[in-house]
Amino acid sequence: MPPYTVLVVDDSIFMRKLISDIISENPLYQVIATAKNGREAVEKTITHKPDVITMDVEMPEMDGLQALKIIMKENPTPVIMLSNLTKAGANETIQALEWGAIDFVKKPSGSISLDLHKVKSLLFEKLEIAVSSKVSKNTSLTGAIQRNASYIKRTPAFGFNHIVAVGTSTGGPRALQQLLSGIPEAFPAPIVIVQHMPPNFTKSLAQRLDTISNINVVEAEDGLPLEASTAYLAPGGFHMRVYKDGTKNYCLRTSKEDPRSGHRPSVDILFESLVPFTELKRHVILMTGMGSDGAKGMLALKNAGAMSTIAESEETCVVFGMPRAAIELQCVKYILPQQKIAEQLVLEVMK
Repeated sequence: MPPYTVLVVDDSIFMRKLISDIISENPLYQVIATAKNGREAVEKTITHKPDVITMDVEMPEMDGLQALKIIMKENPTPVIMLSNLTKAGANETIQALEWGAIDFVKKPSGSISLDLHKVKSLLFEKLEIAVSSKVSKNTSLTGAIQRNASYIKRTPAFGFNHIVAVGTSTGGPRALQQLLSGIPEAFPAPIVIVQHMPPNFTKSLAQRLDTISNINVVEAEDGLPLEASTAYLAPGGFHMRVYKDGTKNYCLRTSKEDPRSGHRPSVDILFESLVPFTELKRHVILMTGMGSDGAKGMLALKNAGAMSTIAESEETCVVFGMPRAAIELQCVKYILPQQKIAEQLVLEVMK
């Protein structure tokens, strides 16, 4: 099989060479062209039809976000964003993932940088995911509501007898936007979520999801009590569990234990924490993502009497890994396209 072709986009000639040299070390990939700004990236995507694009954000003439938006609308192509680990960089990265970017890696800081080896390893991992992923045209999400600053959401309630647990990875930010924008304001259950994502990015993702959701969306904190009409996103770099405190309230516990199957946070750890709570009607969802994290946890919850188990169907997954693993374990009640999951969940919880 011929090597996969890559378009490298960055306004720095040094960074274009550095990224190109890294990619060229792997015989599976060939840098077919480079571009110094978003306008060139759009043009060269049409001309060269690369298998994957690495995209910087801040560039002259047209930045990476605008270029991504055009590419995903007119010539859908797997895109890996090169992100700075700053608050602004995190916000831009979350927006890029919503607009269809496959994933992101930390932008290397130089050829002698101490983090270069780690960046190289992650880049090859993301390239492998990208060339096997499925992308589609970026269209606005039906039902998504952009809230203004004056909008006050419904006050959550502590009392509930349903709980929803969600796991997702590659392609997850956009999938979560689709899911949460379809949940009504009076949803009578908390939603606990693990999205595979490093520290510094989950807070930006939670804030972004909160602006398009009828319910509250927050980054989880240790000891935080669960409330209905609220979604809790596991913080990057921390496992998250549900437990009961001394007053019998359901709360969240976060921890820095070793990764499970390479992940922290781990979907399996979240799902398994719900197994003892048979008094709750539990609803479990696995959406797009590489690997099998969450499948064993879903099986354990099904065997413990979970009310509903839902997996995203292959047709809408960016990567059909985690849902496939659950389906193969025969623990999935509903296999649904992304845009139908919220509707089914509302029926299950509010019927």
